[in-house]
Amino acid sequence: MRKNFTYTGAAVLIAGALTIATGCGKDWLVPKPLSFYEPDETFVDAAAMRAGLVACARNARIEYYGDNPPILTEMLFSEVTVEGVTDKSGPPQDLNLLITPDGANENSADRARIYHYWSEGYKGIKYANTIISRIDNAKYANAAERNAILGSAYFHRALRYYRLCMQFGDVPAPMVEVLEARTDFYTTKRDVILEYIKKDLDSAKDWVSDNVSRGEVTKGAILHLLTKVNLALGKFDDAIASASAVIDGGSYSLMRQPFGATKKNVIWDLHRPENKALGENREGIFYVIDRFGDGGFDGGMRIMRQAVPFWGSNISTPSGKKGTNDNVNPEFVQSSLYGRGIGRCRPTPYSLYEIWNDPNDLRHAKGNWMNMEDLVYNDMGLKNSNDPNYLKPLQLRNAAGGILCTDTIRCWFGWPHYKIFVPDTENSPMQGGHSDWYIFRLAETYLLRAEAYYWKGQSGLAIADLDQVRTRAGCAPFTGTLDIGTILDERARELFFEEPRKTELTRMSIIFARTGKAAPNGKTYTMDRLSDDNFFYDRVIAKNDFYRLGIVTNHGDKFTISPYHIFWPVPAKSIQANVHGVINQNKGYVGTERNEPAKDAVDMKAD
Repeated sequence: MRKNFTYTGAAVLIAGALTIATGCGKDWLVPKPLSFYEPDETFVDAAAMRAGLVACARNARIEYYGDNPPILTEMLFSEVTVEGVTDKSGPPQDLNLLITPDGANENSADRARIYHYWSEGYKGIKYANTIISRIDNAKYANAAERNAILGSAYFHRALRYYRLCMQFGDVPAPMVEVLEARTDFYTTKRDVILEYIKKDLDSAKDWVSDNVSRGEVTKGAILHLLTKVNLALGKFDDAIASASAVIDGGSYSLMRQPFGATKKNVIWDLHRPENKALGENREGIFYVIDRFGDGGFDGGMRIMRQAVPFWGSNISTPSGKKGTNDNVNPEFVQSSLYGRGIGRCRPTPYSLYEIWNDPNDLRHAKGNWMNMEDLVYNDMGLKNSNDPNYLKPLQLRNAAGGILCTDTIRCWFGWPHYKIFVPDTENSPMQGGHSDWYIFRLAETYLLRAEAYYWKGQSGLAIADLDQVRTRAGCAPFTGTLDIGTILDERARELFFEEPRKTELTRMSIIFARTGKAAPNGKTYTMDRLSDDNFFYDRVIAKNDFYRLGIVTNHGDKFTISPYHIFWPVPAKSIQANVHGVINQNKGYVGTERNEPAKDAVDMKAD
């Protein structure tokens, strides 16, 4: 039997080419592995195929975990947040300076996580392609079991390609298991890839059930992703049909009453770690599953570390003394209530203030939403000196109007406590422990269908869907003139730290350019100038004060962004390693002179 390792496009795109030469009869130079991974002997039954699907699911989970989780990079290329670490250069604030093909080679906590999306995207494709290519090599109980596994693999592959197409534009598109290392990949047109995965998803939706364990691919997840792909292709009737199949299918409904172990209010309950995967929670469509002790991501999500202000430092009392302590040694351990944050995920004035226009919105209600004034001065030095400010609410200014916080970018902002608070048994002080996480949720399905109705000019139907989400949160029904900004505002209120915001802004920008429909600013856009003039940039500049005003951090780094950031740079080392093919670089970045016209077909070459 032929013994071969399993490769994908990722084998070269990630690691580059490696050549090993042996000679002079020196057998001791030849490696002698203790075991071989032999796909022909591994993928022989349904259990093995499902293990491959588990690898796909674990690959998807990485986006939300660790220090500077990749989802934050999606958020900072938008109007909702910026990178808040302000004590050094390197964190992605001056995007014009730092977002380069060479910079995209890096994958550290102090850089944009562009390389993560490139490398892990193709790893996920590798896992899915292995299942798809070998689907008929295994034995199944029946055809339905085979088709359910194949449909799930189609979903995982489509999810990665959808994200890559919105993050990088035209990309290489291997659609089969690659059996040997290759250095001859070529870029495929974005729409060709989207049409291909649409076909796969259209098949998969009839094969996969909603009656599966949490974390597994559901029929609803396939239809939800298909809705995004349909929108990206400008197929609005298809998008309405696929979204309606989820909304009206009977398996899902918005949670409207308190539920689960907490029963506090529906918004709080919906985002409690212990409630997300409950059987009675009918809103979740597709999940990340993460439990303490499952062997992955020691230390948990650390979401409070990312999204809570760095409140333990740089905040003084009106009397000029150190005011706060986020450790566990004070008498009042405030970090056990809110976590020890470092302020990396810094909301903008748009997402902090501008979108909150209904006083009854539970997503911004006291107890669900935290403001800095809800914290207190808890440093023990205050108690020991009998300072009257001890355990009094924080203040931004003293009586004379002077600011009492030395870094308002990193240390002074509000946050959605209902979503960010994840109890933590591993870190002391708390940083955010293990929690399941929503990837797709029915609230977004309603907003996607509202968007499809908007593109078709059916504002009444769009508002009806928008109001499903608004009224569940306690808001009054929407009044006024609906535009894409209305939907984006609702997405920002509902999907903070869930949606890949940059991906969705890029998708909308492509639709504006494809249709020629006027944006809320009155402008129209074209596909031939997508990287030069686009809705993505205009929206970010209009709503994100940091980029629009070029705010400078205490360290001296300026916030900048440009229209060409609608697509990220392809990591330089992936292009350089592909010596027998051409992977195109995106416009605006060094290396475009080597580009060739993107291919009109996906890559079906196995070796």
